[in-house]
Amino acid sequence: MRPTLFLSDLHLSPARPALVAAFHAFCKGPARDAGEVYILGDLFDAWFGDDQLREPFAREIAASLHALAKSGVRIGIMRGNRDFLLGDAFARASGATLLPEQVVVDVAGTPTLILHGDELCTADRSYQRFRVLTHSRGVLRAVLATPYSFRRGLGRVLRGHSKRASKIKSERITDVAPNAVVAAFRAHGVQRMVHGHTHRPARHEVRVDDRSCERWVLADWYDHGSYLECSDAGMIVRNISG
Repeated sequence: MRPTLFLSDLHLSPARPALVAAFHAFCKGPARDAGEVYILGDLFDAWFGDDQLREPFAREIAASLHALAKSGVRIGIMRGNRDFLLGDAFARASGATLLPEQVVVDVAGTPTLILHGDELCTADRSYQRFRVLTHSRGVLRAVLATPYSFRRGLGRVLRGHSKRASKIKSERITDVAPNAVVAAFRAHGVQRMVHGHTHRPARHEVRVDDRSCERWVLADWYDHGSYLECSDAGMIVRNISG
C-alpha cells in the first residue's frame, strides 16, 4: 500500500528560495510514491485571493502540485490562517481538493482526524475572534470584492500586527488547549489526530475517557522541509531538501 504523507506550515514565499526548492523536490520525489498527500494549511506565507495566480511564483507552486496530481497522487489542501483565501481557481490550477477545516481520513486502516489546528488554541481569545471573521462567508466575499492591491496592503498590516501580538503572548496561550483536544477526539470518535499551526512538532499521547489516543503535530518549514509519512509500517518524520 502506498503511504499517506502529511505536511503543514510551509509558508512558501519568494523570500525563502531554499524552502521553495525543497517543496518542488518533494513534489517531484517522495510525493510521487504516495497514495495521498495532505497539506494541512499555510501552504503559502500569504494568499490574497486566487488572482494571485497571475504572479509567476504562485503559478509555479500550483503547477508543481498539478504535475503531482497528474501522476496519480490524490492531493488534499486545507486553508490555514495565512492562506484562508484559497479558492476554487487555485484548486483547479493545482489539481487539489480543498478540504473542510476538520475531516476524518483513513490512514493505513486507522481513522485519523486532520485539521490545521488553530481552532484548538482556544486560550488565545484575540486570535479566535479574528478566526471567526476569516471563516465568515460574508466577510470573505466582502474582502475578495476589494482590489487585489488593497488586499495585499491589508495582509501586510495584519501580518505586522500578528507578529507584534505573538511576541507578548505566552506559549501556553498560543499552544493548543488540552480540553479542546479532548473535545475534538470525542466529537469524531477517533484515536489519532494530525495537525499543524503551532510549529511545535511532537507526538503526544492523550487519554480520552477509556481510550489511548495520539496527537501528531507537524513541523513548520522555516528551517527545512519535512513531512510525516504514514504506512502499514507506522509513522515516521522525514526531512527533505532542495
